[in-house]
Amino acid sequence: MDEALLLLLSTLDSTVRLAAPLVLAALAGFFSERAGVVDIGLEGKMLAGAFAAAAAATATGSPWVGLLAAIGTSLALALVHGFACITHRGNQVVSGVAINTIALGLTAVIANAWFQMGGRTPALDGPQRFGEITLPLAGALSGIPLIGPIYAELISGHNLLVYAAFAAVPLAAWVAYGTRFGLRLRAVGENPAAVDTAGIGVESLRYKAVLIAGLLCGIAGAYLATAQGAGFQENMTAGKGFLALAALILGKWKPWPTLAACLLFAFADALQARLQGVEVPGIGQVPVQLIEALPYVLTVLLLAGFVGRAIPPKASGMPYVKDR
Repeated sequence: MDEALLLLLSTLDSTVRLAAPLVLAALAGFFSERAGVVDIGLEGKMLAGAFAAAAAATATGSPWVGLLAAIGTSLALALVHGFACITHRGNQVVSGVAINTIALGLTAVIANAWFQMGGRTPALDGPQRFGEITLPLAGALSGIPLIGPIYAELISGHNLLVYAAFAAVPLAAWVAYGTRFGLRLRAVGENPAAVDTAGIGVESLRYKAVLIAGLLCGIAGAYLATAQGAGFQENMTAGKGFLALAALILGKWKPWPTLAACLLFAFADALQARLQGVEVPGIGQVPVQLIEALPYVLTVLLLAGFVGRAIPPKASGMPYVKDR
């Protein structure tokens, strides 16, 4: 195989793996914000889910139990967010920041108390993690020029949660734009008073959206700890929840453009890993810190206005108070 093609496929393969948690978290934000509930707490729910998944997989030896634990933990935090913002009409941004802060502190403290490993969980071995899946005919087709390597190296060989993350994009688009539930969900984020007038419960719809967000964040957290990684370590999300929010904004609250933004950020992340230690002609070796900042610099530049104005749902961040 041509060396340049191999390098490109390797970078794109890393891009797909790195994009999976961003896609899941961004879709979580999509459902929540389309219903009018701003969710800054994506990061915290992912982090709590990652710890729950790693701890449960360590205790039981099953990544599936870890996945269920991650989803349950994330759903619990989603209910806290909903209770504060929907039932009691609290400030949605403050609630999200509180969830992030609580998750960051509690996961490190509990991990240290349970495992005495400096805020980490024990490393997970093969059966405790989601393994790679080789798709049918991947080996047989690998010898075909261009198509074979793309199928064998780029499409095949990912774990189940990666495929689930990318399958969730068309599913989310269909739910949001092709079902009655999706129509009502988008309507409650634009004009909740009109939805209420039609006899549809605004609070019920918003709770459902927040719970969907909790489900997706739980899966994203489980992916970080039991698929992409091999255990939990303190603050392992490292801003991925905020990158997912940025991707959602760049995608203008639509699933397919949001996927493209997630892939762009993941490509920048994969690229920075390969640029470390590389000598640039006329400049020399670029500092590692600058290269590691590449995805975040790209985020700031894009959000500064290079993709046009992004208009959120009209009722986003606004508690609904029913007229008496």
